[in-house]
Amino acid sequence: MAEVGRVEAESRAARAGGADRGGEPGAAPLLEVRGLRKTFRRAGRARRAGRLVAVADVEFRIGRGEAVALVGESGSGKSTIARLLLRLDRPDAGEIRLDGVDVLAVERRHASLAYRARVQMVFQDPFGSLNPVHRVAHHLARPLLRHGRAARGRASLRDAAVALLRTVGLEPAEEMLDRFPHELSGGQRQRVAIARALAVQPDLLVADEPTSMLDVSLRAGVLGLLARLERERGLAVVLITHDLASARTLADRILVLYRGRIVEEGPAAAVVGSPAHPYTRALVAASADRRAPLAGAARPALVAEAVAGCPYAPRCPDAEARCRTEDPAARDVGQGRRVRCHLYPGDAAAPPPRP
Repeated sequence: MAEVGRVEAESRAARAGGADRGGEPGAAPLLEVRGLRKTFRRAGRARRAGRLVAVADVEFRIGRGEAVALVGESGSGKSTIARLLLRLDRPDAGEIRLDGVDVLAVERRHASLAYRARVQMVFQDPFGSLNPVHRVAHHLARPLLRHGRAARGRASLRDAAVALLRTVGLEPAEEMLDRFPHELSGGQRQRVAIARALAVQPDLLVADEPTSMLDVSLRAGVLGLLARLERERGLAVVLITHDLASARTLADRILVLYRGRIVEEGPAAAVVGSPAHPYTRALVAASADRRAPLAGAARPALVAEAVAGCPYAPRCPDAEARCRTEDPAARDVGQGRRVRCHLYPGDAAAPPPRP
């Protein structure tokens, strides 16, 4: 707990010391997403029902040195958004703007090497993302060479790799270079994966559940490393997680996703401490008592294209008649927060949430 508190303190210091952040009004964002949408065709006999909506008109901004967490259950669209940001999938509609440039319009078929250098990924499974037949030195040398971040030659490559390992807190770095992934602990492997991402000097790091496969004792260390990189390098971070504690520890802002759409967003402490949307309240309650299931159906499936009303209405304890026929718009409720819910009648101070 003391370690988690230290990480939260570091994150707060990073937020206080940061300059222009894309989440703040008037600040130029590093990355801006507009109207992002992704659907998939149904398989098998269900195909007659049309397409499934994985991401529905998602919009958000990320500034340099800012951490934003995408939070929600499995099936909420978090990882699909990550794949779209990384250009591993192409959206059906929308824009991904990096420093104001719509990269989907400029790079129509594939992401350029320059884009991949600026937007990097840390995967959930650190063992699966590292080739088991190669040593750590190989995993770091490849991006250094591919992106021209180090001179060719064994000595210079090794020096650059050692510096990367020291950046992520792996010592003795020279010894670590010669180890295979199976000779490292889970936390050490994830730090190697982070070092590999840092090798190309990215502006944005997409971290997909980076601590979910680690022991509890190791999670705070990895979150602390990401907080330090955010603070010292001005690195922007998109944290994909179902864990509200991790989101609050690292993130400046939290975006809560349900069935591919953002239902609530705002400062991390406010969203977790005083959730406004009924779904966010259910997430917070389930997080506080891990034995308690979320209200309603066990797990949300992707929804068909033509679903009327609010997608959360069948599970919502506060649902009204219009919730089943009218889709609520996102509304400003003050203090940098937006909520997509009929409980909030307009762009004004929100009423107290219902018990």
